Amino acid sequence: MGFIVYVGIKFQVWLEEKASMNFEIMPIVLYGIIFPIVIGVLLRLPKLFIEIKQNKPWRFDWIRFVAIAIPTLFVIAMAILPYTAAAGIMKITLIIMEGTPTIQVLAGIVLGYTLLDCLKE
Repeated sequence: MGFIVYVGIKFQVWLEEKASMNFEIMPIVLYGIIFPIVIGVLLRLPKLFIEIKQNKPWRFDWIRFVAIAIPTLFVIAMAILPYTAAAGIMKITLIIMEGTPTIQVLAGIVLGYTLLDCLKE
C-alpha cells in the first residue's frame, strides 16, 4: 500500500511538471479525483478477498450506496465543476474548492471503500 501511494505521488509530481509546461490543469484535477478512489478500493480489497473465499451468495447494499456513495460522488464532482461551463450554476463549488483539497481526498477514499463495501454476502 505504501509503495502504491509513493508511486502515485511521484506520478502526480510528474503530471504537475507536465501541466506547468503545457498550461493544462485538467489532467491534475482528474488524477486528484481518481487516485483517492483507487486508494479507497485498495483499502477494502483484502476484506473483499476474505468474503469471496467464504462462497456465500452476494447482494448489493443499495441503502449504503445511496446514503454514502452518491453524496461522496457529489462532493467529488464539485472538484470538476469549476473547470466546466456549469461553474456558475452551483455556488457550493466555491466553498468546497477553497483551501486544501482535503475534502475531495477524503470523499474519494470513502467512495472507493464504499463501492466495494456495498457488495455484501
